[in-house]
Amino acid sequence: MRLVFAGTPDAAVPSLRLLAASEHEIVTVVTRRDAPVGRKRVITPSPVASAAQELGIPTIRTDRLDAEATAQIAALEPDLGVIVAYGGLVREPLLSAPARGWINLHFSLLPRWRGAAPVQHALIAGDPVTGAAVFQLVPALDAGDVYAAREYAVPDGATAGDVLSTLSVEGATLLHEVVDAIAAGAARATPQTGVATLAPKLGDEDGRLRWDESRDAVLARLHGVTPEPGAHTTFDGARVKILAASEAPENAPHLEPGAVATHGGVVLVGTATDPVTLDRVQPAGKAPMNPADWWRGRRDAGTPPRAGS
Repeated sequence: MRLVFAGTPDAAVPSLRLLAASEHEIVTVVTRRDAPVGRKRVITPSPVASAAQELGIPTIRTDRLDAEATAQIAALEPDLGVIVAYGGLVREPLLSAPARGWINLHFSLLPRWRGAAPVQHALIAGDPVTGAAVFQLVPALDAGDVYAAREYAVPDGATAGDVLSTLSVEGATLLHEVVDAIAAGAARATPQTGVATLAPKLGDEDGRLRWDESRDAVLARLHGVTPEPGAHTTFDGARVKILAASEAPENAPHLEPGAVATHGGVVLVGTATDPVTLDRVQPAGKAPMNPADWWRGRRDAGTPPRAGS
């Protein structure tokens, strides 16, 4: 089949590469415009744009799938549209431009976690199992019939970045299988069943750790917002990124929510239940560092404040 592929981040690249190596032809790649990246805000192509250039596939770089983009895509007479984390909505008449419509690789077990950040929300909620699904794109958000799904047990301590990296590879295989089935006329989609939940894009406030929650909830949030938008807290109004944390040792002292103490050479922070161990921190304007070294400097400067203060 003649395919149009729409995607933007790293998570979409394995799907692009696998389809590009298949018997199908990707006639164009649609991705978002080059954007500033890093502290120096260097204008940089999206990971999908870079991969498409390497593969020799022409690209349409646009932040909106408007009339102009629709005309460009329709002129190519694609058989099928494939979308993986493009970052924009496909509406009519573009939705009907490919002869067989569009399919979407989504990183959750639909209808749970429809939206832009399914992996992050699954981890924040403490879901022990998540997965990937390929479904028919319809006007309603992530509501189309599902062609195939694959479960994935979330490993202990895995971050959203870890899980998404794995699902991007496993999902690419699933997507390839569905594309082949559609081409052969053997694909069958079934309506979604169960309670739908939403996974909107995360903001900076979602990364703020709530020390008055349980230890498990604090760690779940930390894992869900790592690497983006990133976990953080404050000490005397000074923001500190929490890059990694884990369960405190069994013999750790009880601490009130937000209270900080050292124990056995590590830094502990209290929660509503058991404390957590800080494993890696990054104070504002500084490089990532060992929490014990950072806390020692704060202690020497005066009375250590509570986390979240």
